[in-house]
Amino acid sequence: MPDTTDRLLDAILPHVPFDGWTETAFRAALAEAGVDPVVGRGLVPRGALDLAVAYHRRGDAAMVQALSAADLEGMRFRDKVAHAVRLRLEQAGDREVVRRGTTLFSLPHHAPEGARLLWGTADAIWTALGDTADDVNWYTKRATLSGVYGATVLYWLGDDLPDHADTWAFLDRRIADVMQIEKAKAQLRDNRVLGTLPAGPLKLMERIRPPAAQRRDDLPGGRPLA
Repeated sequence: MPDTTDRLLDAILPHVPFDGWTETAFRAALAEAGVDPVVGRGLVPRGALDLAVAYHRRGDAAMVQALSAADLEGMRFRDKVAHAVRLRLEQAGDREVVRRGTTLFSLPHHAPEGARLLWGTADAIWTALGDTADDVNWYTKRATLSGVYGATVLYWLGDDLPDHADTWAFLDRRIADVMQIEKAKAQLRDNRVLGTLPAGPLKLMERIRPPAAQRRDDLPGGRPLA
């Protein structure tokens, strides 16, 4: 049986394409889910905004589940990343709901929350694919993939082809760009070994570590859900 927050989320979704992630939609969800407004505010203090966050995270969880069941044997790593992003988009649901969320999180006062969600999606993908980076690469991988995912979502929202073929082609090009960045990073490391680059700054970067497991909320653009 779904918990109360899930019930509110399910109840608000039919209203979002018309009213957006707004107070109007939230009040309609409270009424339709039969949730006392005081209880609802206790669970999601920011109302529709918190439900928009929950909707995004629900998509991340569905993507991770689908990825764990996928047969990735024999796939190049770049193809695994592209497949994960594609799975995430396929779990996104109603495009108008996503469009409304994109609009919401593009507002200046909600942009940090949107950045946190993109980072969380990238982190979920890298973690599901077994990323073991424990240095600055932990950050650069997630920052780069956040950009890829965000750009691909925007392209997907405007792609009217039934099979979204143009979106997948766009995604492949963006992943190819990422691979070029990784290649350049490898060349920088090789140049350092050859002594053609200053060792100091690169040595300092090697000291950077990802946040400790118990502090996973402490991510760029993030803050605990109120």
